[in-house]
Amino acid sequence: MKTNQLVLFALLFICLSNINAQKANYATAISTAADKIESKVIAWRHDIHEHPELGNREFRTAALIAKHIQSLGIEVKTGVGITGVVGILKGDKPGPVVALRADMDALPVEEKNNLPYCSKVKTMYNGKETFVMHACGHDAHVAILMGVAEMLSGMKKDLKGTVKFIFQPAEEGVPAGEEGGAALMIKEGVLENPKVDVIFGLHMSAQTEVGKINYRPGGFMAAVGTVKITVKGKPSHGAYPWFSVDPIVVSAQIINNLQTIVSRNVNITQNAAVVTIASIHGGNRDNIISENVEMLGTVRTFTEDDEKLVYARIRQIVEKTAEAAGATAEVILPYEHYYPVTFNNEKLMAAMLPSLQKAAGKENVNLAPAVTGAEDFSFFQQKVPGIYFFIGGMPKGTDVKAAGPHHTPSFIIDDSAFKTGLKATCNLVLDYMEMNKK
Repeated sequence: MKTNQLVLFALLFICLSNINAQKANYATAISTAADKIESKVIAWRHDIHEHPELGNREFRTAALIAKHIQSLGIEVKTGVGITGVVGILKGDKPGPVVALRADMDALPVEEKNNLPYCSKVKTMYNGKETFVMHACGHDAHVAILMGVAEMLSGMKKDLKGTVKFIFQPAEEGVPAGEEGGAALMIKEGVLENPKVDVIFGLHMSAQTEVGKINYRPGGFMAAVGTVKITVKGKPSHGAYPWFSVDPIVVSAQIINNLQTIVSRNVNITQNAAVVTIASIHGGNRDNIISENVEMLGTVRTFTEDDEKLVYARIRQIVEKTAEAAGATAEVILPYEHYYPVTFNNEKLMAAMLPSLQKAAGKENVNLAPAVTGAEDFSFFQQKVPGIYFFIGGMPKGTDVKAAGPHHTPSFIIDDSAFKTGLKATCNLVLDYMEMNKK
């Protein structure tokens, strides 16, 4: 090897070594910062959990967020998407714009956990009084992102780009007649000024052990559309059913027939699908056959082709089953809301997987099956490449069957989970900026 080639090789080796050392230093600095801020994050989460707010009503939560990130010297915009808060942190060096999202809203659920910060809150929802609880971990998502904002603002000199913190209202939906959630924030320009290049988001998992991360490239969470079915028959006295076209009997036939869509029409070796009728209302007396029955349900799919197939079969089965019985039926699908598939960009997922492994340890980062739950983070992913992943929140040693499920009064997550979220998010930001620096 010639002398000049040896010199070039040595210089290249030094450069690569410096880059690797720099990445290692980032990881060390992130871990140290996470240790320092952990108690603050836990306190924020407890406070938010004790004071939950429903979608488009997250006024107290938004004020808490805005006050904190403003104190860090981060540019703050409030009232985005009604109650949303957006923070913009410009690094000392040029580079991409990385967005981080946390959802803020709680659910109309009565908490039944024996916690010192248990929610006792009641409020009005769609004209009815209801209890309110953070039964899906959004309180933790907010607290983690508040912590990440403080950590990254302390590393401003190392940021090769801009971080946009998106605190989003109404992921779980909004009261009847209102707009909200990710779709409204996008409509109001949250991904512009500055234009976002990539977005990362996380979700607590009450059925995944603390310290673990679950991920999946491609379709990770299902597309969801709510369905409303109205069956119209002919009323009669309950003692003379032969004079009626009984919409309750027709509805029962429709519900049974709908179950054949997943079992006989969808190729479940490729993707899962769900057709659930969860609500049925008809009649008001034991001896009156009603004229109408109303049903509500949810439909979940993972591909555009499956969605078209399932939606078409629902309409066909409902309308033809009713017609065969002499009744009529109307299908509204989607009804109240629709979320597309939460789709993790495969190329981005492969590039950023080492960042997640660095945060939790390679042995604790697991390729997970697709999830039939849905997320409006998917609207962001339709506009820019994005990654969504799950952080374990189940206490170690807990039987997964005994863990309180999401959206239930017994939902619970362990405070020790938050450090993994802090480290994973900060690693994603700094590593992506390093890979895409200008």
